[in-house]
Amino acid sequence: MIEVGAAISIATGAFNAIKAGFAAGRDIEGMSKDLGRWMGAVSDIKKAEEYTKKPPLFKKLFAAGSVEEEAMQVFMAKKKAEDMRNQLRQLITLTRGPSAWDELLKTEADIRKKRQKAIYDQQEYRRKVVEWTAITIGIAIVGSFLFWLLVLALKTRGVL
Repeated sequence: MIEVGAAISIATGAFNAIKAGFAAGRDIEGMSKDLGRWMGAVSDIKKAEEYTKKPPLFKKLFAAGSVEEEAMQVFMAKKKAEDMRNQLRQLITLTRGPSAWDELLKTEADIRKKRQKAIYDQQEYRRKVVEWTAITIGIAIVGSFLFWLLVLALKTRGVL
């Protein structure tokens, strides 16, 4: 699961580094590492929002009280990321022109697609494996118990 607090912390740190870079007169290319960190963290926040809308099975069952709290945390992180995005758009548009912002959006989309493939699909796969393993174990336990009851009932009737 994506940790929202860590993602917003990373996004804020990267954003502050980007702002400082613009203030010092650095060009966008020189801040690509910070931009990449910021984009990755914003992508994590968006993915966390998806998880709050469709939480994993066991989270629904065992952590229902924390779902609302987590949803609020994700909402606040999303709003902060939107504010950072607007400030970043203004900075880039003022220093490099509107075409630079469009180029940045294209780069962000590419990074998000790669991240989706590399990280989020793997996390989703792990979550599903854990869920299906737990379900299988649960069914095996219930099945074994029912089989034991059947054998016990057959023994009391003298069939076995």
